[in-house]
Amino acid sequence: MLGLPKGEVSLVPWDERWEEEYLREKENIKGKIGGYAIAYHHIGSTAVRHLSAKPILDIAIELNDFQDGYKCIEDLEEIGYKHRIIDELPERHYFSKGEPRTHQIHMYEKGNEYLKRQLAFRNHLRSNEGVRKEYQKMKETVSKTHSAAKLAYADAKTDFVNGVLSKLGFKVT
Repeated sequence: MLGLPKGEVSLVPWDERWEEEYLREKENIKGKIGGYAIAYHHIGSTAVRHLSAKPILDIAIELNDFQDGYKCIEDLEEIGYKHRIIDELPERHYFSKGEPRTHQIHMYEKGNEYLKRQLAFRNHLRSNEGVRKEYQKMKETVSKTHSAAKLAYADAKTDFVNGVLSKLGFKVT
């Protein structure tokens, strides 16, 4: 149901078990870091019904203070997560689980602009079938041309995502 080797791009049809797995993993995480997290969100394509996705569950966690993310590292490592700082998003703590990778945590301070964009895009896809179908078609095409290049795949989706966000009132660069 979940798992994708590092760097690869492969889409699978949406699976209703992803929502169940999100809820199960959220409780697992909450049991470890509950005192620091103020909100949990199922994000990414696995969070959008009927949208194909890379089979990796993405969970966003909001914190009162970004520095609290450092206090969560040891507890999350106990349940299989590895922490990394990614230069492209210095305001995010990133954790991955599994090899092949099955889960990712994206930890932000509350009010983070990047998280607001992720949630707005997800919500728009959930409520707008036409846009979801258009995004589905584009993802299928791009995944075939960038099946071994995760970053190229992500970059190829940028114009579509930014177009949607612009229509939703977000500034895009």
